[in-house]
Amino acid sequence: MPRKIGYARVSTVEQCLDLQINALRGAGCDVIHRDNGVSGAQTCRPAFTHALNAVGPGTTLVVWRLDRMSRSLRHLIEISETLTARGAFLESLTEKIDTSTAIGQFVFHILGAVAQLEREIIRERTKAGLAAAAERGCYPGRPRKLNVSQIRSIAEERLHGASWSMLADHYNVHEETLRRSISEAGLV
Repeated sequence: MPRKIGYARVSTVEQCLDLQINALRGAGCDVIHRDNGVSGAQTCRPAFTHALNAVGPGTTLVVWRLDRMSRSLRHLIEISETLTARGAFLESLTEKIDTSTAIGQFVFHILGAVAQLEREIIRERTKAGLAAAAERGCYPGRPRKLNVSQIRSIAEERLHGASWSMLADHYNVHEETLRRSISEAGLV
């Protein structure tokens, strides 16, 4: 008989794992790994890592709900691919998904396509947002410490003999910031 490994997780220590554990036992899990007080947004969870390392050919990793394993669809797909590469399967009791069946695999392929679509939409929105911001004169990253006018003044003062340290004190920036700003502006 194929082996079933359960995984249960709650986000806070005040929450209770009993409901999940009872459901996993009812599903025939031989071993149940538990993360108590660990967020699903974290990809590094000790008990989940142990559960994933324990799966092998023919093994099924069983969860009460998919969000107990991961909150990110992308991460969920990665986990499914890891299991598939090891000849193992995934079963979610609440969503009634079992990748050892053809329909279960189909559902995961649909989820993978949705994840890919989501990534592409986010990429397109980000690109459009950056372009719109650039048209308004806004650029990504933190604001510059020195504006163009200040950089020109610094270059002029350097030509008249002002020291880097004096200018750094005057503009309240590090000397290296001055040098880099002058260099990037092509005023060296």
